[in-house]
Amino acid sequence: MSSGAFQVAAIGMGTQQRALDAIANNIANVNTTAFKRSEVRFADVVVASADRVATPADVSRPADQLAGVALDTLFMVNEQGPVERTGNAMDLAIEGAGFIELIGPGGQTMLWRGGGLTVGADGLLSAANGMALKAGITVPEDATGLTIAADGSVTAKLGDATTPVEIGQIRLVKIVDTGATRRLDGGLYRLADGEALSDAVPGEDGHGALVQGALERSNVQLTDEMVRMMLVQRAYAANAQIAQAADQMMSIANGLRR
Repeated sequence: MSSGAFQVAAIGMGTQQRALDAIANNIANVNTTAFKRSEVRFADVVVASADRVATPADVSRPADQLAGVALDTLFMVNEQGPVERTGNAMDLAIEGAGFIELIGPGGQTMLWRGGGLTVGADGLLSAANGMALKAGITVPEDATGLTIAADGSVTAKLGDATTPVEIGQIRLVKIVDTGATRRLDGGLYRLADGEALSDAVPGEDGHGALVQGALERSNVQLTDEMVRMMLVQRAYAANAQIAQAADQMMSIANGLRR
């Protein structure tokens, strides 16, 4: 009995520690551009009895047994952060659902919620981290007045021309299964191999719109995170009390044997 209590307490403290780690990471990134908070969710793991009879009305059959707690870390990628105007034409934000696709160092697709833009040495429109947009938009050397519309169309004035010319189109993708998302450094995300993406022009089919001269701030709310932290700390303390009570019971049992 006591050994089982020790196991339950250890599992409980371990799961609450993971939840606390997620909250701490959220708070640390409250000022990170386009950061999406993570949330740890708990679920009971139920194991059916080996001799279970497949008759719903049979009340004498053994009940299912709880076998622990399952943890699932979810990234709140669909929760919009506040969009803040910066006045810098090379800043780009997404207002609504969707990601911009970037080409990673190994040619893999990276998902990006926007940030600073730059023009690479090869003329490709890229994120500030140097990864080119998958749209493959080349900005000519004589281009001026680069403009990105809400629908993703990119225009610029070429040479001495006074009329802007469209030089490319930025599309957005939406994640079908957010549970298959992996967060990387620098505000980037990757999907597990084989996962599907929904591709569309910004503003269509439920995809968000692009906002030039703006940045999306973190969707972390400090007050909410502090409340969650208090709840997790109390749950951790409760599990620690279970371990303490089990230790006291074990001491009493050892004293009786003497």
